[in-house]
Amino acid sequence: MATDELPAPTPIRRLPRVQRREQILDAANRAFARGGYTATGLADVAEEAGITRVLLYRHFDSKSDLYRAVLDRAYARLEHQVTADEDGIAALVAAAEADPEGFRLLFRHAGGETEFSDVSDALATTAAEAAHRGLTKVILGGAWNRWAARLVPTVTAEAVLAWLEVGRPDPDTAADRITKAVQGVIDAARPATAR
Repeated sequence: MATDELPAPTPIRRLPRVQRREQILDAANRAFARGGYTATGLADVAEEAGITRVLLYRHFDSKSDLYRAVLDRAYARLEHQVTADEDGIAALVAAAEADPEGFRLLFRHAGGETEFSDVSDALATTAAEAAHRGLTKVILGGAWNRWAARLVPTVTAEAVLAWLEVGRPDPDTAADRITKAVQGVIDAARPATAR
């Protein structure tokens, strides 16, 4: 081969449409989790998936449509995991372990993207409502109950994110350790006479 000739491109293997879409979503999940929505281009996603941008556009009309699909899939997976497990914190840890990129997108990146704030708003509302229902059993209604209902989901999500970021140490006890951190918030919200 002459020095000015480029090697032949590696052919892209044909996949059924559903499999290709999942491949693209997996690659976009990883790419967006690394850089967020703004800093990640469709070329980055195509490269991560090992496909061309033309092929990417056959499945998604725009970067916004692709990001929305990635967030929706991550949200559905999280919702399935949390609904299937009675222990909400253990379910969140399991969901984060199963899909760390999706968890980061939902809890770290989506809230900072105005166009996708409905996803983070829905997540925050659902988490606060679940926390409020659980807290009503241990803290009577009122301002401190509402305070704890807003803070517990934040502390929980940040604790799980921190656990992911430090390398997922001791996964068998992660939920228990995070529960202890959350218990501190609950204890702080209880009236002094109930402690």
